[in-house]
Amino acid sequence: MLKNTFFLLFACFFLLISCDYKEKEKNLTEREQQLLEKEKIFAKKESDYQALLKMRDSIFVKKDSVIIAAWPAEISGPWNGKVICTESSCSDYAVGDQRTDIWEFDSDSTQMVTKIVNNNNLVRLYSGKFENNEIKLSFKTDSTAKKNVEMNVLLNDISDNKIKGTRTITSDNGCTAKFSVELIRSTK
Repeated sequence: MLKNTFFLLFACFFLLISCDYKEKEKNLTEREQQLLEKEKIFAKKESDYQALLKMRDSIFVKKDSVIIAAWPAEISGPWNGKVICTESSCSDYAVGDQRTDIWEFDSDSTQMVTKIVNNNNLVRLYSGKFENNEIKLSFKTDSTAKKNVEMNVLLNDISDNKIKGTRTITSDNGCTAKFSVELIRSTK
């Protein structure tokens, strides 16, 4: 009987100890899971940090190597412009219509532009390119405009004091107007 009691006490003690181990093992497993989650979050933050460092470094590299686009000296500056309508399927433009403006080839910190000025008022601002001895200018109304218009200018006859080319205007109603453009270097 004493043996049975001793055995029973030993078995109960063993069960209590093994239950305690299971509880500790469960707690340990939960802590490992929490630690793994924290490691994943930290790894994500580390990855984001490295990406930000690369982006910062690339910005500094680009900042040091940015070349500001500018018109060549022989084109830059003001020109007296005469534009004549040569062809039109638009009611807004009639063949023979003429317009005289000041065309100023300029650049800002991001691009080359051409300002069209009439009576000291800015009429239009074209974005521009100079490639293969040709000047290409473009303008497009924004999406909020009542009438969508796209203007493209190609100036491909360039000499010291005169530039010639064409301007094409296309409207959202499908009409097109073409103009001859002649620019003479301003003496002002």
